[in-house]
Amino acid sequence: MPHANAPLTELGRLRLARCVVDDGWPLRQAADRFQVSVSTAKRWADRYRVEGSAGMVDRSSRPRTSPLRTPTRTERRIVKVRLARRWGPARIAYLLGLNPATAHRVLVRYGLARLAHLDRATSQPIRRYERDAPGDLVHVDIKKLGNIPDGGGHKIHGRAVGGRNSSAHRDLARPRKIGGRPNLGYSYLHNAVDDHSRLAYTEILPDETKETAAAFWTRAQTFFHTNGITVARVLTDNGSCYRSRLWRNTLTDAGITHKRTRPYRPQTNGKVERFNRTLLDEWAYAHPYKTETERRQALPRWLHTYNHHRGHTALGGLPPASRVPNLTGQYS
Repeated sequence: MPHANAPLTELGRLRLARCVVDDGWPLRQAADRFQVSVSTAKRWADRYRVEGSAGMVDRSSRPRTSPLRTPTRTERRIVKVRLARRWGPARIAYLLGLNPATAHRVLVRYGLARLAHLDRATSQPIRRYERDAPGDLVHVDIKKLGNIPDGGGHKIHGRAVGGRNSSAHRDLARPRKIGGRPNLGYSYLHNAVDDHSRLAYTEILPDETKETAAAFWTRAQTFFHTNGITVARVLTDNGSCYRSRLWRNTLTDAGITHKRTRPYRPQTNGKVERFNRTLLDEWAYAHPYKTETERRQALPRWLHTYNHHRGHTALGGLPPASRVPNLTGQYS
């Protein structure tokens, strides 16, 4: 496209060229008529003779050759160091004897300018995916969370007072394995996140056994079905509860295909892993709760906000409810 102050558009160039070539106007007369230089008029007239109307469009200003461009071998070395050591452009440049701006320009060219675009475990570029419709894939995972003692733990009062509260309000149903060590027990957050819409369902349960996991999924499936989502596949890690026959039969009876991640590759189940992190940052550790009961009472409200009102960066700032048009209570 021509710039804002260009005297000729593509149509103007065509009219100028036709005046010169078809109507026989002198170049100077045509240049005066269209308020351009004689050399400009000649350029468009010559293109019109050779290419016709197609020659009136802008061409790339990129040179045919770039003798000063970084050699391909050097570019490969920059990329290799980036993937192998996860270094920034400055350190890579000092190692290879280059200008840091050169290393950065090469990393931008290959889409490796940000470390967030590389997998932490393998340093390979992250391959992102998203299913086409709600229910095509649901990510399921469990997050272990320590219970809060009455009066608050160390995150509120510090280690000294928090430790005393933990010792005074330990879980009597769980005998101490080591004398004097607090034993409040744990909560287990069972989470299910739809891959396409990011609609989430979570429950706080006392353990992560196969019976508890299977019962959770039954309720989660009901939640998705109530909101118009038919689940076709479920993706989990390789936890023992997800390798059980009970879990397999629960999904098979519902007509759902079960997929498991590759061992030691939690990135495959990344959407629910990221939800776990959001859950901790914005709910579990967002406020100085004084009791475990207080924290648990805050979960339903936060979950409603997450599904209906909180903007999601992967959805263009819209909440998950925006991708589930018939979601119950969407406009509340």
